[in-house]
Amino acid sequence: MTDPAALRQSYAKGRLDETEVADTWLGQLQGWFAEAVADPAIVEANAVQLATADATGRPDVRTVLAKAIDERGVVFYTNHDSAKGRDLATNPRAALVFAWLAQERQVRLAGAVEQVTRAETDAYFATRPRESQLGAWASPQSQVVTSRAALEAAEADAARRFADAPVPAPPHWGGFLLVPDSVEFWQGRRGRLHDRVRYRRAGDEWAVERLAP
Repeated sequence: MTDPAALRQSYAKGRLDETEVADTWLGQLQGWFAEAVADPAIVEANAVQLATADATGRPDVRTVLAKAIDERGVVFYTNHDSAKGRDLATNPRAALVFAWLAQERQVRLAGAVEQVTRAETDAYFATRPRESQLGAWASPQSQVVTSRAALEAAEADAARRFADAPVPAPPHWGGFLLVPDSVEFWQGRRGRLHDRVRYRRAGDEWAVERLAP
C-alpha cells in the first residue's frame, strides 16, 4: 500500500482575494459552479458531501447531488426514512462541501435544514428518469435488505404497479433545503498557505472575511 503521508501536491492553479469576490455568497458560488461544470476534469460538479448528526450528536457523512442552488440555499433529495432523513428530522442542521479537486477548490456551507414544499418535490421528481423514479419506490433506503435480487424484485413490482402511467413521488421521499449561515470558499495555494474567504450571516447582513489556512 502507498503511504498516504508520502502523497504531496503543490497547489498553484488559482488565488482568492476577499476584496475581489462577488458581493454575495450566491454570486460567488454560481461563478465557481459554472467553471466546475465547464471543466472536463470534474465529474458531477453538483456532488456534495453532506454531514449530519443524530439526536445524540453522532455524526455521519455521505455524498449526495445538489439539485438546486439559489438565493435560499442548496436543495437535495432523499428518502425521508433514510439515515440522513432521520438525522435531519431530529437535528435539522447540516454542513455540505463541494470539492472540486481538479481546480484545487472547495466550498463549505453550514446552516439549518428544512423540507421543501411538496409541490417542489413533485415538480423535480417528474424530471427524473423513469428508472430512478421506480428506484425511489423500490428502495427502503439505509435499511438492511436480504440481497440484490430482493431490490430488483421490488423494482419490478413498482414497474408493474405503475405500468405505463406516470410514476408519482413516494410520500416518504422529498427535498431538503440547507439554508446557510456560513459559506466558505477555499482555494489551494503554495506552501499550504491557502486562501479561505467566508461569507458569514450577521443578522440581516453578510460579513465577508478572510480565514487563516
